[in-house]
Amino acid sequence: MDQFIEFVGNHPVLFAALGALIVLFVVNEVHGSMTGGKRLTPGEAVRMINDRDPLILDVRSGADFKKGHLLGAQSLPLAKLDAETARVTKNKSRPVIVYCALGNTSLTAAQKLQKAGMEEVYPLRGGINAWLGASLPVTTR
Repeated sequence: MDQFIEFVGNHPVLFAALGALIVLFVVNEVHGSMTGGKRLTPGEAVRMINDRDPLILDVRSGADFKKGHLLGAQSLPLAKLDAETARVTKNKSRPVIVYCALGNTSLTAAQKLQKAGMEEVYPLRGGINAWLGASLPVTTR
C-alpha cells in the first residue's frame, strides 16, 4: 500500500489520467443503458436469434453490407431509416437487433425505432466488429 501511495505522489498526472478514463468509461456505460436500452453482446444476440426470431437490421452503408453481414440481416442504412420506419415497425412486438460497425450508430437507430413505438430494440454491443471478434459467421449473400 505504501508503494501505491508513493506512486500516486510521484506520478499525479498518470493517476489523474487513469481516474478520468475510469469516469469516462462509467459515463459511457450509463449513457448507453439509459438511452439505447440493453445492448446485447454477440453471445446474447446469438441466443436471441435462435430463440426469438428477431428482425436484424444492419445500419451500415450498402457497400459495407455487401462485404459481410449477419445471416438474415436486412440492410437499412441510418440515412434511410426515417423513410423506412413504417415498414420496419409493422410488428411492434417483434424484437429487433440493430448493428453497425462499432456499436455507436446502432444506438442512434435504436432510439429512433423506440420512439416509433418498437417495444424491444437491442443494439449489438461493439457492432459487427465484436461479432467477428467472437469468431461468429457472416455472409455476403
